[in-house]
Amino acid sequence: MPDFDSVLHPDFLIPMVPERQILKAHSVALRDGRIAAILPREDARLMMAVEHIDLPDCALMPGLINAHCHASMSLFRGYADDLPLASWLQQYIWPSETQFISPDFIRDGSELAIADLILGGTTTLIDQYFFPEMTAEAVDRSGLRALLTFPVIDVETAWARDAESCINNGLALRDRYRDHDRIDVGFGPHSTYMVSEQTLSRVAVLADELDAPIQIHLHETREEVLGSVERTGMRPIDHLEQLGLLGPRTQCVHMTALGDQDIETIATQGAHVVHCPKSNLKLGSGICPAQRLLDQGINVALGTDGAASNNRLNMLNELQTASLLGKTAHGDPRALDAWTTLEMATLGGARAMGQQDRLGSIEVGKDADMIALDLSGVHHQPHYNLASSIVYANSGSEVAWSWIAGKAVVRSGQLCTLDLAELRERAAAWSAKITDFRATLEHSKHAN
Repeated sequence: MPDFDSVLHPDFLIPMVPERQILKAHSVALRDGRIAAILPREDARLMMAVEHIDLPDCALMPGLINAHCHASMSLFRGYADDLPLASWLQQYIWPSETQFISPDFIRDGSELAIADLILGGTTTLIDQYFFPEMTAEAVDRSGLRALLTFPVIDVETAWARDAESCINNGLALRDRYRDHDRIDVGFGPHSTYMVSEQTLSRVAVLADELDAPIQIHLHETREEVLGSVERTGMRPIDHLEQLGLLGPRTQCVHMTALGDQDIETIATQGAHVVHCPKSNLKLGSGICPAQRLLDQGINVALGTDGAASNNRLNMLNELQTASLLGKTAHGDPRALDAWTTLEMATLGGARAMGQQDRLGSIEVGKDADMIALDLSGVHHQPHYNLASSIVYANSGSEVAWSWIAGKAVVRSGQLCTLDLAELRERAAAWSAKITDFRATLEHSKHAN
């Protein structure tokens, strides 16, 4: 009987723990979906395994955790670009969602997104969108790992008639996937301006009873904060704290409009921040002060947001943008250095999920979620600093292999679990329908 299922032999190993360490001539052995051994190459070669995989010119590192996305919005990629957040949502996205959101839309959009995610280095996704049961099925088929934070809003949608229905549907989904190894379900109250105080309080109680994660859009723009003060007399984060919704299970997404007191509140409550740099830049929403948050001991994870406000779901690209933006925002080239952003996209995401004991680093006993990056390209030469090369020189197409729970979902650059040609056909069919609808919206806008 073989000792291991697979033994991987990269040129470089970046385990993330111990921090800032790179190992050469070391291999990683996998068994039953977990990391079973990390050992010198010459010893690993002697091990009995179902397969030995040589990874020349590759760096093996933990899979990236995309901590915020609306996966099926990939079908709105490039649909309403170059608009401020309010106009983008109110004039295009919300009307189009009302027209098109359905189980078929979510299935096709989710699978299109998952292909982009996996090929860009994501092995774990935190998603928030309608019909999460369809996204769960797509995740299951593709082999991806996911935390699905079901949407909670007070208005009627195609998925649920009100917030109570959202919660009931979401809890049923949580029960369905209770014992699934790769899929978890949490609460996704959209924001303080889309969810009533009563509903937010109910989410706080239920999440506490179930020990479930919560993800919420928060302090995304200055206008959001001012609106909250006018409505409630409080800034959004203070409102959440008062309602008992801010704590170690809470993932606060965007967080661009922050003052010193806000940062102190996050730190005191032990909440997590999810930084979505490219989406915030594209929508002109602001810049999350990620380095200031880290300096206060706050855990910061990294997300792409949806393709409608980013266009790519590529976490390698997001690493680069986060680091470069952080230096400018902080006024210091040492801010958000390469190693820091790598940690945000691996261990930072795992901590935000409460799964740092399973994910985020290559350690014996953890789940075998890893990617092998091909660093043979001329743009990666010479190899002075691999972390720097991965973050600052990446083209976004370096993922040569990807394993999730020990199963290869990318082999030699080829996606194993989804049919790309079929995805393109389905995307084209949706594009034709949505383009026609946009023409109707434009005609109506000009007529008024």
